[in-house]
Amino acid sequence: MGEHGGVGRRSVLRAAAAVGLVAAEGLWAGRRAVAAGGGFPQPAVVSAGRSGRLEHTLDVRFAEVRVPGLGTVVTRAYGGTLPGPTLRVRGGDTLVLTHVNGLPPDPPHTGGCNTPHRPNSFNLHTHGMHVSPAGCADNVLRVFAPRTAEQVAAGAPEPRYASVVHVPADHPAGTYWYHPHLHGSTAEQLAGGMAGVIVVAGDVDEVPEIAAAADLVVCVNELKLKGGRVPAFSSGGWLNGVPSVFTVNGAVNPALRLRPDEVQRWRLVAATGFTGLRLRLVGDGAAPTVHQIAQDGIAFARPVAVDAVELSMGNRADVLVRGGAPGRYELRADGVPGPLLTVEVAGPAVRPPMGLPAALPPGRPFLDERDVTDPGACREVVFHADPGVFPEPFPNAFRMLGSGATPAADPAGDPARDPAYGLFDPGFTNHTLRLGAVERWTVRSGESLPAFHHPFHLHTNPVLVTHRDGRRLDPPVWHDTVGLAGGRPGESVTFLVRYEDFTGRTAAHCHQLHHGDLGMMQTVEYVDR
Repeated sequence: MGEHGGVGRRSVLRAAAAVGLVAAEGLWAGRRAVAAGGGFPQPAVVSAGRSGRLEHTLDVRFAEVRVPGLGTVVTRAYGGTLPGPTLRVRGGDTLVLTHVNGLPPDPPHTGGCNTPHRPNSFNLHTHGMHVSPAGCADNVLRVFAPRTAEQVAAGAPEPRYASVVHVPADHPAGTYWYHPHLHGSTAEQLAGGMAGVIVVAGDVDEVPEIAAAADLVVCVNELKLKGGRVPAFSSGGWLNGVPSVFTVNGAVNPALRLRPDEVQRWRLVAATGFTGLRLRLVGDGAAPTVHQIAQDGIAFARPVAVDAVELSMGNRADVLVRGGAPGRYELRADGVPGPLLTVEVAGPAVRPPMGLPAALPPGRPFLDERDVTDPGACREVVFHADPGVFPEPFPNAFRMLGSGATPAADPAGDPARDPAYGLFDPGFTNHTLRLGAVERWTVRSGESLPAFHHPFHLHTNPVLVTHRDGRRLDPPVWHDTVGLAGGRPGESVTFLVRYEDFTGRTAAHCHQLHHGDLGMMQTVEYVDR
């Protein structure tokens, strides 16, 4: 990807527009739609349609899921599919979701909050969306618990929970996603594929060259499987002992067809919990060209030609892919042994060739250093791991240090061995953020090991990355998740953020979800002026 692209003023979505939406509400045939890309699998789609209200039930239970190219796996799944259905809305719509927890009772837990627990409880995070973090909306402090053993024995019904998420009328059109976010169980659940895509439709979709292109979801899941199941997250070495299997839209290395001079829009989603993806199209001939048009749901000012798309865990990128010379090509990710998908460029060339737009409706205006409301202040976050300081089976301390760090339990003791310092404490507010304020944050890695990749994710408000390692980006780029790849101590990003519209308690954390469950998370609270 590179950090490219620019935006000008924020566009207000036209409420009357219905171009590109399915008129009928509900699930399209209850199964995967077949895309224009020559049988390339697509998740089922649920749409709000003209009603402005998307109502759907996300039923979660262990299911046997057939994964083409791999076999049958047993995993926690949304409606028995991997990934879950794509939820398609427009600005001004409302998501009304019913969550059924059909999972077994949670096993007993005797460890602290920063060890894995409650594997069969979950909640809902609408990752990257600018919506309320409170009440029954994008509230990651809620708990959707299963029945207890006593309730199961008594024949009690499976519990049902409700989420109601109002999408602002001026919400940027783009690609987002949803996944569970209950502290202590997020990594294990995402390792089984509990994720799905959210599409906010709007002005960028109506650009003629984009409207003419096949619109394809490319959702990359990272599964951790042993004997066809996700093993219990039972030790700090869990990740190393279970190789990752990468699927795209629920299949291993699916095939996609592209004609010469055809343009397709790919909505790339890194629904991965542990591995960042540097994506490239490779092959023997002139590989299809890639132009990025959005990052993390926010459109650029114009398409940007890229050789590689950089996605940390949780990132999304919208790209326009144009077929070149006939042949077979692969979408590869650095460090991943096999291709994520195979592209066959074949058939008669499109005549006239499909074009690329010269400009795009800007997704969000830039912030400026002059907008910072307290020029002398800068919040700092430092990702740091202290290895081997706690008893097995979870000996490593994954800390978020800096200006908002959780205080030490023993201020006079050894901070490297402190059981609280810099670790998530659900009763402690690390950052109080006032609506209307514009602030500067610097996030850096205290690690020298490449294995410690620490993407920073702030809930509710996107951030404008202005500097990497002290070097200014021109232009800056909007993100909701910002990767720090590790390997160089002191690697840093600086961003500006405006806190807008919504109050409530939510999270900032490392989106390497193994680290997050083990304590690399903080509480932020958005408050009125």
